[in-house]
Amino acid sequence: MERKRILIIEDEEDFSKGLQVILSAHDFEVHTATTGKGGLTLAKTLHPDLIILDIMLPEIDGYKICRLLKFDERYKKIPIILLTARTQEEDEVLGKEAGADAYLVKGQKVELLIEQIKTLLAKSSTSSA
Repeated sequence: MERKRILIIEDEEDFSKGLQVILSAHDFEVHTATTGKGGLTLAKTLHPDLIILDIMLPEIDGYKICRLLKFDERYKKIPIILLTARTQEEDEVLGKEAGADAYLVKGQKVELLIEQIKTLLAKSSTSSA
């Protein structure tokens, strides 16, 4: 079975590297970007199976990236998980309005993230089949 490609768009490099190690251990092919603009470009060229996206990014914030991808026919089926330090309810509402498939807060157990990734990948592979 082909490994699923995950794109992490996160400006905190230590956090991104840690996530990359964890996801690679779960047999995912992981790519990273540290800016909003770089992440958007990589998302369009790589066409990953799933995107993990921070909200607070240099150049373009995560809400805008999410909106740009979700409202474009070519990329709208790519599941997006907003993974952020922002815990306010209105942030989660903005994320859903932007088209995010899930909203998780940094610091939660990594198992929750892995479970969410597997759920969204399973859902996206059945909807595209």
